[in-house]
Amino acid sequence: MTPRLDEIKRVLEAVLLSSNGALSQAELRRVFEVDLGNDFLRRALESLKADWQGRAVELTLVADGWRFQTRPEVQPYLDRLNPEKPPRYSRAVLETLAVIAYRQPVTRGDVEEIRGVAVSSQIVKTLEERGWIEVVGRKDVPGHPALFATTRQFLSDLNLCTLTELPPLPELARDLLSDEIPGERS
Repeated sequence: MTPRLDEIKRVLEAVLLSSNGALSQAELRRVFEVDLGNDFLRRALESLKADWQGRAVELTLVADGWRFQTRPEVQPYLDRLNPEKPPRYSRAVLETLAVIAYRQPVTRGDVEEIRGVAVSSQIVKTLEERGWIEVVGRKDVPGHPALFATTRQFLSDLNLCTLTELPPLPELARDLLSDEIPGERS
């Protein structure tokens, strides 16, 4: 017998609120003895999301799956309770991450060419340790350099589901990241 929608939503709510991170639909489907099907489960999650609308906590879909998170407007109150400072990243780290995010997959050499300066091993290590980039292959050129791309964790940390949700680049940045030389159009 298939459980009723309100019962399914209560179970989903409990599972998601007690989870340490986002859960995929496949993980959520395993919670139930009966196969609910992806469409039904998605509708149940959307209904649960609507139930939490306007509250200090919201149900959100990110790249890693579904999770409950606090709304941005209550963050100052939470910061008073837990005054930890988020890690600060250097301009070089953020520029490297931006190049990888918008041009992926890229080699370290590609990043260096775009930025115009060498990329230190520490920058790459910092981004890998944070779980924001990973090696996704090797370029088929001499030396077979590693190809870097962003991870699902990167998207989830930015509250995104896909790379298409990244903000558009300003024109100058688009020129720098394009294959064309700025000012030269074909």
